[in-house]
Amino acid sequence: MQQALDLASQSVGQASPNPNVGALLVDDHGAIIGRGFHTYAGVKHAEVLALEQAGPRARGATLYINLEPCSHQGRTGPCADALIAAGIARVVASIPDPNPAVSGRGFDELRAAGITVDVGLLAAPARYLNEAFAHYIRHRSPLVTLKAAMSLDGQIAASRAQGSQPTAGRAAKDWITGEAARTHVQRLRHAHDAILTGIGTILADDPLLTDRSGLPRRRKLLRVVLDSDLRLPLASQLVKSTASDDHDVLVFCTDPNSSKRLELEQRGVRVEEIPRSSANSGLDLASAFRRLGELEVVSVMCEGGSRLNFSLLASGQVHKAFLYYAPKFLLSRDSVPFAGTASPGPLTGIRLHDFGGDFAVEGYWRDPYAD
Repeated sequence: MQQALDLASQSVGQASPNPNVGALLVDDHGAIIGRGFHTYAGVKHAEVLALEQAGPRARGATLYINLEPCSHQGRTGPCADALIAAGIARVVASIPDPNPAVSGRGFDELRAAGITVDVGLLAAPARYLNEAFAHYIRHRSPLVTLKAAMSLDGQIAASRAQGSQPTAGRAAKDWITGEAARTHVQRLRHAHDAILTGIGTILADDPLLTDRSGLPRRRKLLRVVLDSDLRLPLASQLVKSTASDDHDVLVFCTDPNSSKRLELEQRGVRVEEIPRSSANSGLDLASAFRRLGELEVVSVMCEGGSRLNFSLLASGQVHKAFLYYAPKFLLSRDSVPFAGTASPGPLTGIRLHDFGGDFAVEGYWRDPYAD
């Protein structure tokens, strides 16, 4: 099952908006006879790929899979039917399908055909691997993760003039966290469909916001900017790095009728109108995330400054946090706090990550599997 999960992990960045699934077929002598993991572009599901590799040897074999085989017709036929037709003797699955409309139906069909079904092996890592899909399939909106890097006293920058990360003209020593933590941030970006920031971060840091992990992905990381008044500079790295046919930069604003919109769209930037929040003068975050869900964005990582962090936490739209800490203090009157006075409550399900001096706290404000 661990090998099936490892296979499923290879689909991260390639399967969305479908789940990450890996499958392993083992004959009655314990030999692996088929492997597969799902990619959206490849269409075929993991268990079908494993069956094709095994061929006639699949009869009487055991399937290890991290997610319940599907029982419904989608872009492919039901995988439960394919397993029955192949003569599989046993299915060992980590978790049921998180889609409440079909959960358990695949297992029922397999059992009705005389196949032994065992559920629950390595359930915790399987749930973790597909938590974004689980939330998306229930709510049709993305799982939202707030990422930040800060000092031990909760500061994300030494001063507002410096911004949260060094620009091309600033030395690498100005980064708060070290290289290992920053490398992991790229893997975290790779695991998400979109990255979201505010216009303040763009104006202060001029970031690219790209996935530089080097890992394969089906579609480009969607770079989303909250920019009420369309202040996004045409000369910014964000605008210059997109192309007319990529549409990998999306700007949410409240006034889409300005001449600036046409200039941005001519450069390949997608501009869409979002209503203002009734609670403040900013954009309505719930509307923004609903729209991302309509675009089949399953997961969003938010990387912004103190003001955006505060708005996100105050809105109640954030599901989890990934907070990087460096073992230092930014003792300055001008330093910038992580999120001002926002108090979203305690995190649950804490995981700690070590990055050779720096560390990260990962946890949840909202359960991704909650209905």
